[in-house]
Formats: sequence, structure tokens, C-alpha cells
Amino acid sequence: MSPDRLLALWGRLGGSAVGRWLFSQAVRLAVPYTGALGARVISLEPGRAVVTLRDRRGVRNHLGSVHAIALANLAEMASGLAMVSALPPGVRSIVTRIEIDYQKKARGTLTATGSAAPPTVTEPVTSLARAEIRDAAGGVVAAAQVTWQLAPRTP
Repeated sequence: MSPDRLLALWGRLGGSAVGRWLFSQAVRLAVPYTGALGARVISLEPGRAVVTLRDRRGVRNHLGSVHAIALANLAEMASGLAMVSALPPGVRSIVTRIEIDYQKKARGTLTATGSAAPPTVTEPVTSLARAEIRDAAGGVVAAAQVTWQLAPRTP
């Protein structure tokens, strides 16, 4: 989904709980693997996204906490929405690396905040996006750095 379409859809739907749910479903359809996580988009603006994940059996590990890869997927979703929403028209993007540090077991509803400030893109370049995941008490459970390859779209 292009940055313009993404932000326009958020502008129409993001103002209400039902609209945010519908927007999250649209993301789910556009990116099926990420959508399988079942996260909800709470806030979106160019360069910043907030996404929540409800703790449930489908995202848990054998220790009764949220699985490490579910946390990585949540971080990629939040940072990806932040990055894509900040890109100007005519730029393509793809993740080339994800680094994540796990701070403690993740339990309960989690909130991931993604941030990105891509450079002007006139030739292929890499850019970093970040995501921090917090539990309901505000404690950091994981922090991620996501490397994106950006390039002008070719006609």
C-alpha cells in the first residue's frame, strides 16, 4: 500500500475504535503474514505508529509468555508502518535486517511504538526504523532496529 493511500485510509478510519479495527483489518488483508499476528493499529502519522497486541494463547510460547518471534513481528509491523507512512511517493522499500533485544518476558497487552525518519531518496539507500515494545505497566520488553532498503521506483 502506498504511503498516500495508507495515510488517507487512516485519516478516514483512525478517528474511532471501529475505524481503527477496520484499518487493522485492511492491513491484515494487505500483508497476510503480519495480519496473522492479530495486532491493532492505535495511532498512525508520518514516521510514527503505535500498535497493540493482546496476549492470547496463539502468540504464547511454552513458558506462558508472548513468543519471541511474535514480538519481532510486532516490532516489524510498528516500525514498518512508521517507515511506509513517512516515505514520499515514488519510493519502494523492503526490510533487509531486523535486530531485536529482548529485555524481559512479555505478558499482558503489549504496545509497540515504531519510529522512522527516512532520508531523501534519489538513489538506493538504507534507512533505520525503530520499535519499542512495552507491557501494560510501561516496562520495556523488547527493542528493535529494522534496516530498510529504499530506492526510487523505476517506471
